[in-house]
Formats: sequence, structure tokens, C-alpha cells
Amino acid sequence: MKNTSLALAVAAGTLGLTLGNVANAAFIEDSTAKLDLRNYYFDNDNRESQGDVGVASSHNGQVREWGQAFQLNLQSGFTEGTVGVGVDALGLLGVRLDGGGRAGKAGQDRTPSALFPLESDGSARDEFSSLGLTGKIRFSKTVAHVGTLQPKLPVVTFNDGRLIPQTFEGAQITSNEIDKLTLIAGQLEHAKGRTSSDADSLAIAGAANGADSNKFYYGGADYKINKDLLAQYYYGNLDDFYKQHFLGLTHTLALGAGSLKSDLRYFDTSSDGKNGSVAGRAEGYRAAGKPGNDGEADNRTWSAFFTYSLEGHALSAGYQQVSGDSNFMQLNQTSIPGQGGATTYLITDRQITNFARAGERTWITQYGYDFGKIGVPGLTANVLYMKGDNIKAVGGDQKEWERDLTVSYVVQEGVAKGLGFAWRNASLRSEATADTDQNRLIVSYSIPLL
Repeated sequence: MKNTSLALAVAAGTLGLTLGNVANAAFIEDSTAKLDLRNYYFDNDNRESQGDVGVASSHNGQVREWGQAFQLNLQSGFTEGTVGVGVDALGLLGVRLDGGGRAGKAGQDRTPSALFPLESDGSARDEFSSLGLTGKIRFSKTVAHVGTLQPKLPVVTFNDGRLIPQTFEGAQITSNEIDKLTLIAGQLEHAKGRTSSDADSLAIAGAANGADSNKFYYGGADYKINKDLLAQYYYGNLDDFYKQHFLGLTHTLALGAGSLKSDLRYFDTSSDGKNGSVAGRAEGYRAAGKPGNDGEADNRTWSAFFTYSLEGHALSAGYQQVSGDSNFMQLNQTSIPGQGGATTYLITDRQITNFARAGERTWITQYGYDFGKIGVPGLTANVLYMKGDNIKAVGGDQKEWERDLTVSYVVQEGVAKGLGFAWRNASLRSEATADTDQNRLIVSYSIPLL
């Protein structure tokens, strides 16, 4: 890949400059290294009753898998001088421990693996890995990165919902030259999915016939108006698919003995390039949407989410409206069915689905508690309920609901300090897709190396 080659060239040049100048102590002294361990059990049960109503699903039956992930993260400091250079490296390895007898097995009743890529015979691989290198340059308060990226922005967010995280290949510049203002601009060309070692082209849900793109442009600004108020604007453009504008506002207000956080978001998405023509959409440059829509990107989504926090309690409520002829869309890594896995910046993007179909209206409530307030530090619990309706579909509007429960604990002291345990349980009942019950058990630990 061109971008990977460029990253390697920058990284090699950086190492050459640094090793040739031992006086650049900051390059070494400011370096960090850690090994993150993640043990992950995934149990996904798509209810058989859905087969009676003809709902299609890419995960028929059950998926039960267990794996171990290793994530090595190396970050150098910058060389000294007006222009500093550095290099980062990200090594990822996923090892299959058990497939539960169904996931990844060849045969008529085989279900796709949720954690691992597949072999040519349809069975899940025993392990997969990847290495990402990133060259970086710093001038004043501006930093440029070229190579492996994991952006976490309103218009593009990497997915970390499985054994190993998704990564992108591209370049990004971040500037903090102006007080309280952060400016970001970048371009992405490829992505490695959460169950893949290979870099794929970019697409959206609904794309067909191998239609894809290698140009995603993005940029925006975060402006900290004051310590309690943040305003955001971002723009994203996947060449030949869509253009998207985002406006966001978050505010924290002291209210009584607690605080109220308000989170307002608005997206406006329209067609770009081939998606804007009948001929282009016929080639596969399409967006999923309501009946009667021929695949043109046309979406406006807004949401409001409010959280009141008091003495360990956090009570939230929100609403989201998806309007237009297409579903809400953001960047995916491929148009190949079953090989996706993207994160959308929506208040409704939770454990199983994201409640982002054309016309969908969603109400959301959530309650969380930090047991540290009653003498059990490190223990937290969270329960969430979402109900969506008005989903545009053949035969009339549809509805769905999801309930999520998360319990997590992090050891606070002793030899096992930092060892984390999490149980994530969720149920989805939907007229638009398969009913699903899901459990995830995760044990995590981080070992500092530098």
C-alpha cells in the first residue's frame, strides 16, 4: 500500500536521524512502551424464532468464541530542535483459544467467526496479527502523523469492540497553536478490520459489487469556549459515496450537589461523486435506506443526551431522530458482506446495534453507579434501555428495543493492581433484524515496559 510504504519511509528516516544523533535524549527519555493483554469470551445468540418471519442475518444461530489478544504499543519522544521527529509502532496479535464448536466451523450450519478471520475452507484461523508503523513530525504545537492511525472523532472513530482494535492507514495533522482551539485535518486510504490482518479499501453499509474508495478526507475544530462548554464542527468526505457535516455542543452545569452534562449532536449527510448519479449507484456506490430510495445518500440525524451525576449515581436520558431517505452512515472498511465492523458517533451506538435506520426515532435511558462511594473502589455498574420506532420498511413501519447491562471491576492495589474484569450482557428485540442475546466476558491487564 502506498501509505504504508510512506509510513515505513518516514519511520526509517526518523530512526536514521535519531540513531545517528545520540544527543537527541528526548527521543529516548520521552518514549513509552506498554503491553496490553485482553482475554475475550464472546457469546452471540441470534434467536431462531427470527427465521419464521424471514429476517435475514449474517450470524444465524450461535457464535461462541474465546480468544487472547496482545497489543504492544511503542511511542517515541521527539528529537530535539525546532522540528522534532519520532516514530510509533503498534503490534497486534489475536490467538484463538476456543471456538465453542460452531463459530468458524465448516459445514451447512457454520456461523461466521466474530473474533477471527476465516481460512479458505471457511474455518476460523488460529491466530492473526498485524504491525503498524507511524512516523511523526512536531513543529511548535502542531504534530503530523503518517502511517497507522486510530482516529476518535465525530466523523470517523476506530472500532474497539472485539478482540483487537480496528486501525486505519493515512495521515493526520493536529494543531493547538491557538489557545482553546484544536484543529484537525487528515486523509485515510485503507483500514484493517477488527477481525483481519489485511488492509482493505473503504466503503459504507449498502455498498455492493465491490464498490469502494481509497480517499476519505476529514477535518474540523474543537473550541473550548470555557471550562464547561465545548463547541465542535467536523467535515468528512468518502470519495464517491458521501459528504457529512457535524455540529456538536457539550456543556457541564453545576446543579445542586451534582452536575448536569448536556450533549447535543447534529449530522447532515449528502451524496458525493458516483453515489450522486443513477449510473454510479447501479455500479454499487449505494447507501442503505428506506424502501423507494435507490441508494442515494440523504440523511440528517440529531440527538440530545443529558446526564445528571450525584455521589456516584449517573442518570441519563436522551432522544435521537434519523431523517432522510437513507440510513445514517459513517466510514466502514469494506463493501464485502460480513466483513464490516464500524463505530458510529451516535448516542445510540451501543453493544449490539446503533438504531440508525431511515426514519428511526429512539428514546434512551441509562443509569450507572460507582460503588467506590460505598467502599468498593473499582466496581462500577451500568444499565441502559433504548426503544426505537418509525423504521421505514416494506409493509409498514418497524420498531425495536435493546437492553444493555455492564458490570466491571478493576483491582485497585496489590500485585494485581490494574487487572480489569468486565461482563457485558445485552438483548435486542427487533422487527428489522434478528433478535439477539449477547454476552461478553473480558479480562484486561496492561504491563508498562518503559
